[in-house]
Amino acid sequence: MALIDLFDYSLRGRPHAPALDVEAPGEPARTYTFGDLECRSNRLARALRRRGLEAGDRLALLLPNRVEVIELWLACLKIGVIVVPINVLYREREVAHIVADAQPRAIVTAMELAGVCPTGATVWDVESLADAAAAEDDDARPSFVATAESPAALVYTSGTTGASKGAVLTHGNFAANALTLVTAWRITERDRYLAVLPLFHVHGLGNGVMCWLAAGCHMRLLARFDHTCAADVFEQYRPTLFFGVPTIYVRLLDIEASRARRIGASMRLFVSGSAPLPAHVLEQFREHFGHVILERYGMTETLMIASNPYTGVRAPGVVGPALPMMALRVVAPDGAECAAGTTGEVVVRGPNVCAGYWNRPEATAAAFVEGWFRTGDLGDLDEDGALTLRGRRSDVIISGGFNIYPREIEDYLLEQPGVREAAVVGVADAVRGEVPVAYLVADHDADVEAIDRAVATAFASFKRPRAYVRVESLPRTALGKVQKHLLPPWAPPR
Repeated sequence: MALIDLFDYSLRGRPHAPALDVEAPGEPARTYTFGDLECRSNRLARALRRRGLEAGDRLALLLPNRVEVIELWLACLKIGVIVVPINVLYREREVAHIVADAQPRAIVTAMELAGVCPTGATVWDVESLADAAAAEDDDARPSFVATAESPAALVYTSGTTGASKGAVLTHGNFAANALTLVTAWRITERDRYLAVLPLFHVHGLGNGVMCWLAAGCHMRLLARFDHTCAADVFEQYRPTLFFGVPTIYVRLLDIEASRARRIGASMRLFVSGSAPLPAHVLEQFREHFGHVILERYGMTETLMIASNPYTGVRAPGVVGPALPMMALRVVAPDGAECAAGTTGEVVVRGPNVCAGYWNRPEATAAAFVEGWFRTGDLGDLDEDGALTLRGRRSDVIISGGFNIYPREIEDYLLEQPGVREAAVVGVADAVRGEVPVAYLVADHDADVEAIDRAVATAFASFKRPRAYVRVESLPRTALGKVQKHLLPPWAPPR
């Protein structure tokens, strides 16, 4: 199945149904039907072909949320062009790395972003390209046949530990993910999806946009999440479905309680992902909005892996059992399967898993072991197969021969008065090899000595951070994942 075939339930089956509200810069919101999107993306596909693009070529998109992002995705699916989405927060060095690796025929961008494009790259202004598409006199769909194995996108990893790699995501990967989530989360054409996540990321794209098109519901696309007007947007649009990251849910807790309850009354499902959701946020949100956030687990390379149930208990810190069509195991370093409750590396397989890394045969070979993809995440399964994540394999601190999992300490630190954010990393030590150091974003009056005493009471001595470093903020990706390698270095006092 080509991915576009899945979307034809909406694009061709419901052409007159309102599909999308989107605000263009400086203009009021405009509504598009599914038929509008079908015809506009067909013209855009023809315009891309007129500029020389062929199946297998790559086209980079350096764009904020706007209707042209969706139309470009659809157009590229229709002619076999591989989309390379680029984070609009990236600077020259980061963009240059992706462009050099993916070798796109062109970069489509807004002119205010063109300055970060590398010298010598072909850059197309999105406005001019849209004008060229509108001038096409044929809005029939171009002819192209794709299969489940046809590449649809190169989505680059967030690079939290080093240079990012391009995961090759196929038509089948996106289709399987959309079908699974639409079923598991009961998304139908009656839903109203408020989209605030960036479309250059698989959370906003692979979950949000793909589920919207597969289910045929209505979507309102915002340029970004703005906490200052979030309550107004929720009350005006009255969505039933919302996908966010933990930092967004923390901001939503600022909404006055009575308004939060009104918003919650019209909502059906709040979903969180891309970074761990602190337990206290889950509980405060339940009290505030009357909803238990559904936490799920996925990666750029695998799309969605596991999810808390739509009906049933959603426990803090648990990301749920494997989704239908996905299999997961927790294994020891020697590959043996871990017993329930024992921490090991999470490995997965299924139709969501990428075809490998673009032009990286060694990295691809290292990522797959006997058909299982090594996520690099640590976790444990309970007796019912529900997964709790414990951190990244690369984050494990080995101190005096003992393994320390930073997530365990970070979660506890977030429970302490005045602590708003926490990250624990390993620092080289001449005696123990490594020792943990905690970085805190905390209120001015937070008592670090009291926090340390609490940690000393709660954990074994080797887990107690050697130091607590106050910082104004933690470095994060656009989706809220902490970039620990960018934290300021710490050295013990002499």
